[in-house]
Amino acid sequence: MKKTRKNLMTGAQIAIETLIEQGVTELFGYPGGTVLDLYDALYQARGRISHILTAHEQGAAHAADGYARATGKVGVVLATSGPGATNLVTGLATAMLDSVPVVAITGNVPTYLIGKDAFQEINITGVTIPITKHNYFVQDVRELADTIREAFRIAKSGRPGPVLIDIPKDIQIASCPYTPQPAVEPFTQPIVPDAQIDKVVDLLSKAQRPYLYIGGGAANCDLGKQLMALSERIDGYIGCSLMGLSAIPHTFDRFLGMEGMHGAYASTMANLNADLILGVGVRFSDRATGDPAKYCKDAVIIQLDADQSEINKNVKVTLGLVGDLQDAVARILSRVAPQSHPMWHDEVEALKEKQCKIAKQTKAPRAGIDPRDILGAVNRLKDDDTLIATDVGQHQMWTAQNIQLAQPRSFLSSGGLGTMGFGLGAAIGGAVGTGKRVILLTGDGSFGMNLNELATAVSCKVPVVIVLFNNQALGMVRQLQTFYFDRRYAGTNLCRSTDFVKLAEAFGAGGVRVTDLAAFEDALQTALQSNGPYLIEVPIDTDALVLPMLPQSGAMEDMITEQNGEDAT
Repeated sequence: MKKTRKNLMTGAQIAIETLIEQGVTELFGYPGGTVLDLYDALYQARGRISHILTAHEQGAAHAADGYARATGKVGVVLATSGPGATNLVTGLATAMLDSVPVVAITGNVPTYLIGKDAFQEINITGVTIPITKHNYFVQDVRELADTIREAFRIAKSGRPGPVLIDIPKDIQIASCPYTPQPAVEPFTQPIVPDAQIDKVVDLLSKAQRPYLYIGGGAANCDLGKQLMALSERIDGYIGCSLMGLSAIPHTFDRFLGMEGMHGAYASTMANLNADLILGVGVRFSDRATGDPAKYCKDAVIIQLDADQSEINKNVKVTLGLVGDLQDAVARILSRVAPQSHPMWHDEVEALKEKQCKIAKQTKAPRAGIDPRDILGAVNRLKDDDTLIATDVGQHQMWTAQNIQLAQPRSFLSSGGLGTMGFGLGAAIGGAVGTGKRVILLTGDGSFGMNLNELATAVSCKVPVVIVLFNNQALGMVRQLQTFYFDRRYAGTNLCRSTDFVKLAEAFGAGGVRVTDLAAFEDALQTALQSNGPYLIEVPIDTDALVLPMLPQSGAMEDMITEQNGEDAT
């Protein structure tokens, strides 16, 4: 049958139509010469797909990441070749380390100029091999639609992650027929064999001090209700990694919070004292376990994950299971008999009381507002469906320790890569994807890295409240210098004269600086009623420390709980 011109589209049009076909309604990006055809196709498709223009490609990548974390959908970012593509690298690495489904589309010079050092040519597929789940260099327009479909399928299958598609300019211009297809579904995950499920059930039935340790994989699979039911069935408790926060509501009495380097005392000690640890969607990273050689040496450790490479990677486990997390947890729950462990209950309750005692004994900062009081006010005044975003540093750990999260996917934070400057872009993406208000908790060091995205937040009227902890320092690095470098503060005392309130106003946002808790509460109430971005600068003590803390190369039993460095355990 002779093809007609009616079913022909350019590669650029095919790319945008395929995104729409895959359910994309918003994407983030920044234009340039090698993606002008893609942007023209976006313009033609306006009304069916929206483009959010950011101030920088890194901000666009973080926005796509935050969008994906908050919605569970694939986030999409678009950038031009050369510096536009390389500016995505930090954002892609951030998504890779935290298993976030992102599809990045970049333009490149025409295929006949590849390898000739043409203007803004870069081998972005070569650059991003280590920091993407997969990537593509498209050389035939007839393969473009299926390449995009496959990229979406890979990004959201199994252990999610970022995928990059590099489309040379001549491929965008070339034409071929386009046939719409349904949105792709993730690859079917393997099912954990019955014999292994029975082993887990047997081990759980023999445990006297069971502990569920959950991570980002559990949060991504929305396993909260099943895990809460399982903890009640086995009379155990739940702790989490940083990425596992929000999977379990803070009101659940068996949830002990984040464990590890700056985790809650009760969750870290309960993990240490458990005789069985069931890890679900968690990689037992160094920040969570301390010295892996000393981690829970006498406990039975079961690891359930979607990624075979994570089994036994960081700690040696008794039993490793790979497969569909939802299915496996459901089958374990259906087979395990109810357990009762009154002595374990009493032990953990005593740990919780000790945690409260430590908190009361912790010295108040000498200057500024206590960060814990700031977060307490945030908890009192925010709605349950408000998203919380952070940058990276002391404020991130204070937030992880103190913030109250009631709903899944409500916590946006960079864990694996620890990306300063992540927060504002992620907050924008989360707000765009959900339509919900976002509170960004950040520090003066992190905020300074990507504060240019205030322009995006103002232009798009994003309802983001920025709470800026200003200690005039790179607080977390300075804290390490306090403990391990005899207080030689090389490069960490910022002492900048930036007026963040005037800066926010210059961008078109609201802003105020407060110096006491009552003023902060008033400012937060005002900010939560605003239609666009609003910044609240809060001075805090430069010497304030995040505690508890595991010492470098230390084990859980070495946890530091007192500001003078003495172990209060």
